[in-house]
Amino acid sequence: MPDVLASSMLLFAAAFAAGVLNAIAGGGSFLTLPALIFTGVPPIMANATSALAVSPGYLGSTLGFKPELRALPPRRLKREMAIAALGGVAGALLLLVTPAQVFTGIVPWLLLFATALFAAGPYIAQRAARMAPGDAQLARWREPGLLLTCIYGGYFNGGLGILLMALYSATGERHIHRANALKNLNSLVLSWLSVAAFVLAGAIAWRPGVLMMLAATAGGFYGARWSKRLPVQWVRWGVIATGLVMSAVFFARQGHGH
Repeated sequence: MPDVLASSMLLFAAAFAAGVLNAIAGGGSFLTLPALIFTGVPPIMANATSALAVSPGYLGSTLGFKPELRALPPRRLKREMAIAALGGVAGALLLLVTPAQVFTGIVPWLLLFATALFAAGPYIAQRAARMAPGDAQLARWREPGLLLTCIYGGYFNGGLGILLMALYSATGERHIHRANALKNLNSLVLSWLSVAAFVLAGAIAWRPGVLMMLAATAGGFYGARWSKRLPVQWVRWGVIATGLVMSAVFFARQGHGH
């Protein structure tokens, strides 16, 4: 295991970069989760701590869409927040009851799934946007779909934003900024409640967790500024490459472990 200073530097750098990525294109958990596991944090605890590390970023994202949220019916917002809360807690509990060995076995697959989702994000959004606007049949699936997506988000955060945006587009939300506002609000609710469940269960590694929260928040601040200068396509390809490399590393580690 690396010494404490080297571990701290790696965790700080990974969380700062994750904050930058999340502010520009998403995909920060491709860095935070592997960094925690590489520094010796057990996988389930690493996943819970990674969720803690990136959770403050959702608040800034949500506050940025206050006008859009104010324009939506309060009843709808309350219902969706309640669903997000339920899903986030259910996903967190599902993670906590997953045997450590099983979770270790599915980490590479989760990383690969999230990377594929991220890579296909623009295509998914285009397909979803082409669906019949205002289709009552599709709109009926919004809340059940939201619950399932939020359970996934509470269990494993990778690719959550893409799933939520696709869900809103596919179920008739025609305004991109309104869909984005709802995505951020529901991500905030499910993220904070799943983290609360992890805290109560004692599943957080606090020393790396607090360090990474600070680093990710700083990264988010600078990422918001840099996003105007960095070509998003470069960032997207960087995230996809990172996700593929991390997936390959974890598959290789599993191969050596057997």
